Amino acid sequence: MNRRRLGLPAMFIAVAAAPLSGQLVNVPTDIQQPGTQAQEVGNLESPDKCDNCHGGYNPAVEPAHNWRGSMMAHATRDPIFWATMAIAEQDFPGAGDLCIRCHSVDGWNAGRSVPTDGSSLTAADATGVPCDACHKMTNTSNTEWLGTMNGSFVANNGVGQGYYGSGMYSLWGGAQKLGPYADAQAKHQFGKSLFHRSSDLCGTCHDVSNPAVGDLAHNNGAPLPLTSGFSGVPGAPVDTKAAFNNFPFQYGVVERTFSEHKSSLLSQTRVSDYPSLPEDLRAGALRTAYLNAMASTASGNYVDGAARVFSCQTCHMPPVTGLGCNKAGTPVRSDLPLHDLTGGNTWIPDAIEYLDARGLLRLGGLMTPLEVAAMREGKQRAIAQLRDAATLAVDGNVLRVTNHTGHKLISGYPEGRRMWLNVRWFNAQDQIVREDGKYGPVAVLIGGTWTTVNSLIDLDDPFTKVYEAHYGMTRQWAQQLLALGYPASLELGYDRITGQPDATLGELAAGVFGESHETFHFVLNNVVIKDNRLPPYGFAYDAARVRNTLPVPPEQYGSPGPGGMYRYWDQLTLQPPASAVRADIRLLYQTTSWEYIQFLALANSGQVAFLAAEGDNLLDAWRNTGMAEPQVMATAQWVSLAPSEFSLVEPQDGAAGVSVTPHLEWTVSDGAATYTVTVDDDPLFNSPVLVQTGITATSFDVPEGVLATCSIYYWGVQAVNATASVASTPASFSFETYRPADFDGSGFVDIEDYSAFVAAFESGDESADFDSSGFVDLEDFTAFVAAFEAGC
Repeated sequence: MNRRRLGLPAMFIAVAAAPLSGQLVNVPTDIQQPGTQAQEVGNLESPDKCDNCHGGYNPAVEPAHNWRGSMMAHATRDPIFWATMAIAEQDFPGAGDLCIRCHSVDGWNAGRSVPTDGSSLTAADATGVPCDACHKMTNTSNTEWLGTMNGSFVANNGVGQGYYGSGMYSLWGGAQKLGPYADAQAKHQFGKSLFHRSSDLCGTCHDVSNPAVGDLAHNNGAPLPLTSGFSGVPGAPVDTKAAFNNFPFQYGVVERTFSEHKSSLLSQTRVSDYPSLPEDLRAGALRTAYLNAMASTASGNYVDGAARVFSCQTCHMPPVTGLGCNKAGTPVRSDLPLHDLTGGNTWIPDAIEYLDARGLLRLGGLMTPLEVAAMREGKQRAIAQLRDAATLAVDGNVLRVTNHTGHKLISGYPEGRRMWLNVRWFNAQDQIVREDGKYGPVAVLIGGTWTTVNSLIDLDDPFTKVYEAHYGMTRQWAQQLLALGYPASLELGYDRITGQPDATLGELAAGVFGESHETFHFVLNNVVIKDNRLPPYGFAYDAARVRNTLPVPPEQYGSPGPGGMYRYWDQLTLQPPASAVRADIRLLYQTTSWEYIQFLALANSGQVAFLAAEGDNLLDAWRNTGMAEPQVMATAQWVSLAPSEFSLVEPQDGAAGVSVTPHLEWTVSDGAATYTVTVDDDPLFNSPVLVQTGITATSFDVPEGVLATCSIYYWGVQAVNATASVASTPASFSFETYRPADFDGSGFVDIEDYSAFVAAFESGDESADFDSSGFVDLEDFTAFVAAFEAGC
């Protein structure tokens, strides 16, 4: 599915290229970042060496086996990493360095991220985020162990506040392995590190910012643009760049999982305080974290007395009881961190296994049976994480979706990930009458041939709620890119059915799409167009604004504004079809959508020769491994309830002089699909003169010819839905239709009416046209006298 070559942007033409790969020899200063630099620390050891002591004895708790099942271990095998990096390298040559920095820590630190297409990485670099990546990592604040950071590459603000994000790690150059214990019985040198119990460590790679857009784009790629501390000039010295003068959360928004957590009250809440959390929050992942902590120690804190808060490690490295090593004398710990490290990625393990079996993994092929088994177990742990992440609750026609995680739901790299509500409505015959959020086969063109893929059937269905983040480019940035030499023909997106380009950079720059347009070009995107993902508990507006992780638009989930906190739940009013009596509700999560897979295949122009096949390989894996089948996160059921109580309004009970075509009105009955009006001259409604069904309004006008004058009638209303029919309270009102001979409107037919009529008749007043003939004559007088004598 590769498309035509677009060529390098003019700004890169003068830069030397590597002879074999066609990629840049030097990493552009626009991509470089502070922290330990390549080849400054060279003693990172292979996980295979760590396995000698930390594996092979108890897969349930040992670090080695569980790490090998995580996506951390397979970050370099990940085919989405390679397919996405191919587009990044096309879009901004040299950007691959940013990707490799986290996805192959060994390779990057050894200097093999150049050329930046990954072509210099070796089989030994396929360990993703290896043991030493974390156990040599120090706090960039330089407040504890002092990692290696030199010259302009110090990753902090100079006053003790570290930069946490985008792989700006600071690595320890000594022999010690760093971890949370002071009493380890290790065969190697070790040192206790408070940093390893802090979420800040995880923030190193789980706040991702784009330094190129952060420095060059008009808005610095963030909702809250920088006011200073950036050059805005391609190729300017590193010490003038945004990444060297600002916290990572301040620019180039790509992923903000760490910032989402830091903006939440949970990041400051002790796990032992779980019982004081709101009742509806005490479930799922938070409950699991609490139970694990309390099983570890009586207080829920660490064994050494340090407070355990709801950190990243609390959920993703929960405490277990066991040995951290297979050597004699190793203490049994009740707070041993399980090296689980899984999130919600449930499909990539399938893709890796599929591509490995066909020799198509870009790096890390020929996996051992042990590695495959560990990866499969990691997938099951990821499924369990998803099932702990949210709950659904139904109250009448109101559905609540509650986030039980410490970050947005969903979180992580946003492209292709989505969560949505699937609701199947059934009638009394147990037939589906409507399905919201339907997922299934869609006919699409792939390589000129019609075939089917699975996706959300209707992305614009008004009854479907999808939780996702969409990024894009602004018109002004598109104009900047054209000025930098980017081609106007750069394709921004594709029709999901035909695969035809639906937007170009030139069209965006010309204002065809307004001020912004969604794209999957992550290295060029500079604006968050939509983010309706569920905030975590205590998500503070002020902190989220500073960290560029507010909902988009910000007027969601309670719209708290400055000083306030967002809701950690979403509340939706269900809209059942009229015939529905029950519904099955599922919250679904998909790791990678068809729309993203299609983009990575079509946008790959083949310009980066080493990565030319990665989009097609990913598409092949996706189609042959279940198409990233959605996982069920939570379920609930809706059952149609009887309509609520309601009241009759007019004509009021006992009303007189009512028209023979009266306007009947009543209050709303919640849950009613329709109303039925009945009118009878019998209070028991044994012989109705009118029965009108299917009324959807709360009023009805009785037509002519149904009611007679001088008569008493009774009327009532039934509220109806598929479950029940409920009468108004009270069940009926009575009214009397008007008496024609009540000429003065007193409510009585008496001598005053006779006198009033005679006066009008003698004066020829048109009100005396009693028979409505258009003339005041003897027939009117005769008709009035007859009605008067009848008392009507």
